[in-house]
Amino acid sequence: MRAVTLILVVILIALVFEYINGFHDTANSIATVVATRVLTPRQAVVMAAGMNLIGALCGTAVATTIASGLIDPRSASQEVLICALLGAVIWNLVTWYAGLPSSSSHALVGGLVGAAVAAAHSWDVVIWTLPDSSHWYPSKGLLGKVVIPMFASPLCGFLLGFLIMALLYALLRKWKPRTVNTFFGKAQIVSAMSMGFMHGTNDAQKTMGIIALALASGTTAGRLANLPSWLAFLETPAPAAGRSLTIALWIKVLCALVMAAGTASGGWRIIKTLGHKMVRLQPVNGFAAETSSAAIIGVASHFGIPVSTTHTVSSAIMGVGAAKRFNALKWTVVERMVWAWLLTIPISGALAYCLMLTLQSLGYAG
Repeated sequence: MRAVTLILVVILIALVFEYINGFHDTANSIATVVATRVLTPRQAVVMAAGMNLIGALCGTAVATTIASGLIDPRSASQEVLICALLGAVIWNLVTWYAGLPSSSSHALVGGLVGAAVAAAHSWDVVIWTLPDSSHWYPSKGLLGKVVIPMFASPLCGFLLGFLIMALLYALLRKWKPRTVNTFFGKAQIVSAMSMGFMHGTNDAQKTMGIIALALASGTTAGRLANLPSWLAFLETPAPAAGRSLTIALWIKVLCALVMAAGTASGGWRIIKTLGHKMVRLQPVNGFAAETSSAAIIGVASHFGIPVSTTHTVSSAIMGVGAAKRFNALKWTVVERMVWAWLLTIPISGALAYCLMLTLQSLGYAG
């Protein structure tokens, strides 16, 4: 019974993380559309929640990466997953309180690695890279799926935002300001919806992967044997060698609904940082930033890369602001954000590591 309780605790904490991810990352998809006054905060939140819900139900590539592509699944005990999630939750709440748009994705990755290393007392449980014979990109591994994208996605976001905005300046130089604002006020609604959808395809899947991993680990260890019939749906056989972990429909629906609920609760501290403090935005700027980040996140989701929505959107906004002029950016705000980005994985990893060691010292984990 204790084993089943542990698995249910993992699912509960995972859903808490998903809810926090929803309101923590709400700003990513709606900060610009609110800052440009195209939508009211309430309208923007409802729109983002709906698009997050739809996006979360589409695809499982990112969930598969989280479930089996970063750490050895055999090391993913329920205690490890609990500590990983708690490390990520604590860091998310700290950065939310400070109004810093840090990455929930990287907090979860850091937590997973830190807890797994503490449990095994070895770095060998970390999957650093694993080539794929059928593709040019690695199918698994912390290096290819997290570390490289952690630096590449902000760079791509900045460059694409800069280029799109520069192109729009060239194309619209003869348009009247009122015409530009009217047209892009409508266009920005579409770009914001795209951003919300792409956020769902990437971020919601991370919690799906954690839950699937917990259930597969528990099933393999025999912890879910002899369950009552009404709990039989929890049994999730581990995949055969070379196969991806199957994500049950109920996991996808549950995570999608919880993320949408979190999104609906808003994240106004971070919205203020992204939409107002960093650079002053007009509808055309918001359109360029959202279009750039949605495109990058869409590509990442296709390849199963748990990219940081936060990094991508923030850097796209920086690129859009820089296209106007470099001194349009408030560099002190940018500096605080960059520090939050760089510290997320090590701090969430350290938190999870310490939590795991604490459980071991108290005799609650092997």
